Order: sequence, then structure tokens, then C-alpha cells
Amino acid sequence: MEILSRETAAAAIATAAVRVVAALTAADAKRWDGPRLAIPGGSAVKAMAGVWTALPDELRRRVRLTWVDERCVPEADKESNHGAARRGGLVPRDLAAVQPLWWDGATQEEVTARMDLAFAGSLAGGLDVALLGLGEDGHVASLFPGREWRSESWVTFIKDAPKPPPERVSLTLGALMLAGQVILLATGEGKREALTRLVRGDKALPAAHLERLIVVTDLDLERKS
Repeated sequence: MEILSRETAAAAIATAAVRVVAALTAADAKRWDGPRLAIPGGSAVKAMAGVWTALPDELRRRVRLTWVDERCVPEADKESNHGAARRGGLVPRDLAAVQPLWWDGATQEEVTARMDLAFAGSLAGGLDVALLGLGEDGHVASLFPGREWRSESWVTFIKDAPKPPPERVSLTLGALMLAGQVILLATGEGKREALTRLVRGDKALPAAHLERLIVVTDLDLERKS
């Protein structure tokens, strides 16, 4: 685990963007059909504005995009990660592929089947880069501490998430563990306890099981934790 502490939230967001760009560039050099990227909702997705600005046009057009998790709500709902990213201009129109985790009228069976196809095709067996946020309770994606988040599938469904909305779909821990690089962006004093637990290797937190993990924060964990 690599920990990067910055003075401000803005600086942490900028650093996360730089690391995502570097990871995508490195992955693109190894692939003929472009790097695979998964992004979050919430505050961590703010880093993507800097990512799209910094990527060369040719590389950006090769990116294959999905989400680390989604709320099972219509795209027009403010809680939709996919919808919010589109409305915020964070889904460029010229990406090689965009695979939502949820769409209007979807069923669990349809989502599972489509994601199986995506990981066999456009996502080619796994992610190159995953950008994650961190909840104050230590959850990443929609994998919550104290819940079952191990699965042999690419996606898992949550019916009773401990924070609203209760119904969600998430990439599994196994899918995230296969990512070539994971950048976790966590800013704000409210994240200190969860980050401290993560840095100490608390296996009750899903992110503690991830390898190739870069943590970017605006908290001085060594001095204040």
C-alpha cells in the first residue's frame, strides 16, 4: 500500500488524477485495444475531470469505462452514479466503450449476463485501473464492512445497504482484486477513522484485501492517527 498525503482536498484530487492517468498510460502501452477503467460515484469521481483533461486524445478514445458500483435507480435520479457522471460531463462521448452497471428497466439477470459478456469482451477479463472512494464506515464501491462481499461473480447485488438507497449493484472484491492498479481517494476529517483502520491492515475493511493500492488523502495519518 502506498499512501500519499496532501495539504488540501484539491491537491489530493489532483494527485489522484495524476496517478490514474499514469496507470492508464502504462496499461495502454501493454494493450492493443485500450485500457479498462472503473470509476466511483460520490466525491471521489471529481478526480476524473483532471484525468480526461490530461489524457492525450488518442489514448482517451481507447478507454473502456465502467463503474465500481451503482445505485439501482433510474439514470435521471440524482443518486445514479452513471447519470450523475454523464450530467457532470465526466463521460466523454468518444470513449471506446461505456458499460453501466445498471440501466433503466434492468433486472439482476440482465445485469449479470451483460457484465459477464463485458468482462469477456470490452473489459477483456478484468480492469487495468479502478478509482475508489471510501465511506466513513470503511466501505468501498458498495462493499460494506460486516456484510458478505466475497463472490465468484464479477458483480454482486445488495438489497439492504446500510445507507440509502438500499438496492445496489457492485463489482465484487474479486473483480477489484484483479485490477492492475487501484487508486483510493479519501478526503475530509470524517474519513480519518476508516483510513486509520485501512492503513493498519484491518481485514474487516474490503479495501484492506486489495493489492497494488494507492491511497490519496488530505489527512496526515502518521502524525494525527
